[in-house]
Amino acid sequence: MAENKRQYPRFESLNLSYICLDENGTLVRQSMGRTLNVSQSGICLETCFEIDSKFMLSMTLALEEDLVDIRGRIIYCRPGSKENFETGVEFVKMDDKSRLVLEKFIRLFKEYEMERENNG
Repeated sequence: MAENKRQYPRFESLNLSYICLDENGTLVRQSMGRTLNVSQSGICLETCFEIDSKFMLSMTLALEEDLVDIRGRIIYCRPGSKENFETGVEFVKMDDKSRLVLEKFIRLFKEYEMERENNG
């Protein structure tokens, strides 16, 4: 068996858990979302339900031993593939640790996308 020289583990897809909060910070719903794209300023998730733009998301990124919560406001939510939705989220204030984990998550996502494209 060949030695694995990859810096980070590979994933079938990059999923994250999130909770949907109303304007009072009360939990509305909790679920998992699949990352469709991600940048330093926001993320597009495939979600299993429509999320109103008045809500906030609190997302948990877990990479290796790093676990951080990142908040964001809903910019859009539109019908996606199958019965899912594409939900655009703009990140709000983030501490340094969260930003570092997000940067690692973005690198993983880019590697995952490149590998997916190369494998057709």
